[in-house]
Amino acid sequence: MDLNTLWFILITVLFTGFFFLEGFDYGVGILLPFLGKDDTDRRVIINTIGPFWDGNEVWLITAGGAMFAAFPNWYATLFSGFYVALVLMLLALIVRGVAFEFRSADKHPTWRAVWDWAIFFGSLIPALLWGVALANLLIGVPIGETMAFEGNFWSLISPISLLGGLAGLVGFVLHGAMFLVLKTEGEVQNRARKLASWFWMVVGTLVMAVFLVGFFGLSPDSRPGLWPVVIPLVEVLLMLAGLMSGQKRDGLAFIMSGLAIVFSNVMFFVALFPSVMISSLNDDWSLTIYNAASSPYTLRTMSWVALIFVPIVLAYQGWTYWVFRKRIGRESELKY
Repeated sequence: MDLNTLWFILITVLFTGFFFLEGFDYGVGILLPFLGKDDTDRRVIINTIGPFWDGNEVWLITAGGAMFAAFPNWYATLFSGFYVALVLMLLALIVRGVAFEFRSADKHPTWRAVWDWAIFFGSLIPALLWGVALANLLIGVPIGETMAFEGNFWSLISPISLLGGLAGLVGFVLHGAMFLVLKTEGEVQNRARKLASWFWMVVGTLVMAVFLVGFFGLSPDSRPGLWPVVIPLVEVLLMLAGLMSGQKRDGLAFIMSGLAIVFSNVMFFVALFPSVMISSLNDDWSLTIYNAASSPYTLRTMSWVALIFVPIVLAYQGWTYWVFRKRIGRESELKY
């Protein structure tokens, strides 16, 4: 295995960790106005992710930094081509982060309702845009001979990309519901369990729709070869998540919904390899792990840095989840 492949795998791991962890963050934020019937319920919901949400976003920052260092041409083309979508996502995440802190600054119902809806939209927009972005990377975007993006924002909008965005969105909602079942008690837990027990069918239907549209809408050379294997596996995991939730096996239900996200993300990167961005104009203009990569010296140096610091970050974040492992209810001490 060369260093180019190693760094592609590491970036895959970082994005997989991000979608697994931040996925339930997004889902909890989207469910906040609907599962929280009063202010106390909404505080319970927010406090389930309060100690984790900013740490979970570190995975995205690390993935972006790794992409910049290891594959600078990928980073440049992606961020310039998806500029408008990324700005919308960044603004949504800023509003979301502010909302977590500001909602408790005043007890007035209107004040808190405004920030609760800010958390909702700040979670909804990134969840939707991530699915759209990944779908576009898989089907290809207009990249020219000089590795420059030659389209615009509307070039990224298509039935397949919108369907991919919707599938990602509902997948995160299900993951968030599973997390609330795992982390709460009382009425909030009951509402989340009721939602999770049937919502997996909605997610499964959209995942299958993405498969069918991609299979019949893409040329045979563009169809990911793993789809016929991974899509049924994801469907089974979603079904098991719903069944485990209905049987009150909360830990297994959360693991199953998380594995569905993990396998979907791994399938995406495996289908993309060795490309990192596919050109819809000419296959020869696609960015790969070789023509988009940094120098071998940079990759070697980065490998030593990752070897030292990645285990430290994993240990710290694992410790955080262990410390805040208890369930939260209306009688708990609530910070937010």
